[in-house]
Amino acid sequence: MTNKSVSDPQVVAVCRNAKRGPKQAVNEINLVPDFGVENDAHAGSGERQVSLLALESHQRFQPHTPVRLHPGIFGENITTRGIDFALLQVKDRLRVGECLLEITRKGKECPAPCAISRHVGECIMPRECVFARVIHGGTLRPGDAIHQEKLKKGVR
Repeated sequence: MTNKSVSDPQVVAVCRNAKRGPKQAVNEINLVPDFGVENDAHAGSGERQVSLLALESHQRFQPHTPVRLHPGIFGENITTRGIDFALLQVKDRLRVGECLLEITRKGKECPAPCAISRHVGECIMPRECVFARVIHGGTLRPGDAIHQEKLKKGVR
């Protein structure tokens, strides 16, 4: 058993929903290569197979809404801690637990107003989230470590 520091990047929660909108935190999710989260409305081929949002984003936004924020409320599949998505670029890869994800997009466009903004007051996904495709699938659980994979020089 390894001792993980609270500051080590890790998964805080994993979430899914068979319908669009806020997701429910569950004990584990299964990531399928080139598809996304099994039994999730947003799964499928394309660049938005999996959505990730930092717990720190929740914490920054909480004072601006009377709604109690929780993992999945913004529609994210994976709530993280300790990783700064602003430093990631498209094509960067993250080893998340036993899975390998490739960042495909930073932020998103929301219809105005989207279901999440109607519920929470504002949707932070356009500026705070990242999307990824599943390169190597597997099962993810809260507490799984997150490591950025280093690309070989000159490869993007």
